[in-house]
Amino acid sequence: MTSRRAGADALVRQLYSEHVGAILAHTTSLTRDRAAAEDVTQETLVRAWQHSEALANGKGSVRGWLLTTATNIVIDLSRRRKVRPHEVSITPDGVTHEAQAPGDHAKSVVDGVTVRDALVRLRPEHREVLVEVYLRGSSMAEAADTLDLPIGTVKSRSTSARRAMRELLAN
Repeated sequence: MTSRRAGADALVRQLYSEHVGAILAHTTSLTRDRAAAEDVTQETLVRAWQHSEALANGKGSVRGWLLTTATNIVIDLSRRRKVRPHEVSITPDGVTHEAQAPGDHAKSVVDGVTVRDALVRLRPEHREVLVEVYLRGSSMAEAADTLDLPIGTVKSRSTSARRAMRELLAN
């Protein structure tokens, strides 16, 4: 084994131990499919191994590179699926039906990444209310209970947070 390859192998082992959880969480949220997310995570680490020199130079955020690469892989997979021929299904009575075309998954991935980036830029108290109410589906009363806040505070933070999100997403 060459020293260059050994260095790349060691780097990927380190990246795996430090970042695999974040990559897997990110790809799971993008694909909404654990198996697909695991495949994308694996492909991301393969690409990190292939580009180990660029990652080892200390320039830029390694996690940022990994998450951007993972996002690009998900988008590429979505685009590949769209160019495949339409699938058909045959019902038990022998009738052939064209399968429904899926929605624009690439757009939903990009939208998800955009919203996630905006959420990260919110004040923590605003983010926690939005996550509780909109992502976890809690009612205002349930969110107030979970966050140990008065319901009025949850409502006002929700309003302020939605306003801040609109501003962030408009820019």
